[in-house]
Amino acid sequence: MVSDSGSYEYAPLRLPPDVDTTSAQAQLAVQAEFGGWELARVRRYRDGTRQAVLRRRLRGDPLPGLSY
Repeated sequence: MVSDSGSYEYAPLRLPPDVDTTSAQAQLAVQAEFGGWELARVRRYRDGTRQAVLRRRLRGDPLPGLSY
């Protein structure tokens, strides 16, 4: 998903309730390190799932996508 301003692209990432906080942090750190993503928002639901929205600046050269 590309933002309206055109300066960032966004990617939603849903984490199931059985993923603990440490594992979620590690997964997001890997995405940041190797994919150029940064955390834009996290929402935690009552059932324990988390929805993170990652963003990165648009560039001319392609970066690797998210790994699921």
